[in-house]
Amino acid sequence: MSLSGVCVTAVESRPAGVLGASQSPSHRPFGARVKAFVALTKPRIIELLLITTVPVMFLAQRGVPDLTLVLLTCVGGYLSAGGANALNMYIDRDIDALMDRTSQRPLVTGMVSPRECLAFGIALAVVSTLLFGLTVNWLSAWLSLGALLFYVVVYTMILKRRTSQNIVWGGIAGCMPVLIGWSSVTNSMSWAPVILFLVMFFWTPPHYWPLSMKVKDDYARVGVPMLPVIASNKVVARQIVIYSWVMVGVSLLLTPLGYTGWFYTAVALAAGGWWLWEAHALQNRAKAEATGGKLKEMRLFHWSITYVSLLFVAVAVDPFLR
Repeated sequence: MSLSGVCVTAVESRPAGVLGASQSPSHRPFGARVKAFVALTKPRIIELLLITTVPVMFLAQRGVPDLTLVLLTCVGGYLSAGGANALNMYIDRDIDALMDRTSQRPLVTGMVSPRECLAFGIALAVVSTLLFGLTVNWLSAWLSLGALLFYVVVYTMILKRRTSQNIVWGGIAGCMPVLIGWSSVTNSMSWAPVILFLVMFFWTPPHYWPLSMKVKDDYARVGVPMLPVIASNKVVARQIVIYSWVMVGVSLLLTPLGYTGWFYTAVALAAGGWWLWEAHALQNRAKAEATGGKLKEMRLFHWSITYVSLLFVAVAVDPFLR
């Protein structure tokens, strides 16, 4: 299922995050600055992380969890993931300046300086860990901190620019909210969150590779070896199909192990079946050597977000129907 890693040399880039004349401190409006700091946390990505956190709390509670606990877990999770994302932007500011899809990030435009970004990311990491530890439990705090360090150090600093398997193993950080959601309620671990962790692990590559296919020129320009950069569309599509089948298979393990019932199973089968249809359709188009708009790789990317939303809503609803 994996391809051998490849090494790349450091990219040569123009300076990023340097204040230009129009972005000097006196020309940075307060409102725009606030928006810039919020943008450092990548709110749209965090929305998806929370979608996988809260439903697991319902499953762990077998009903409605304490709403104060839910709020604290969501706030802690947002701050932790936001800190990780800010530190990711600090480290990647050189390549962000060269990529079209990241050219408007706050460090590139100069709305936030590198020093401010670094301090902001570290502050969020500290605050989120203390918030989890003092108001939820320390198991959740260490899981949260572990996810942050894995994303920043293992993915961003080590894997991203060195191997085509970057998103496969780097995606582990994005799977951690499932464990955090469970531990925040139970202060323990169980097979249920481990299974859902694995669902997210196998979901991440076929979720992100279609987007990488769309913007592979961006990644190629900066020397980041995302799989679509170093492999053909046929190879990428085949990998997507393999990961998709494993993901759907793992998602069905919750019911025979007694954690979910008929409702979750029905949703997992229906949503998973549609995912596999889209994955195989993408593979067929890749085999036919479709390019550009005819490849329609973003169909699977958009469906992947809908899929994970439906699956975890089913996780939350199922306890009420048993």
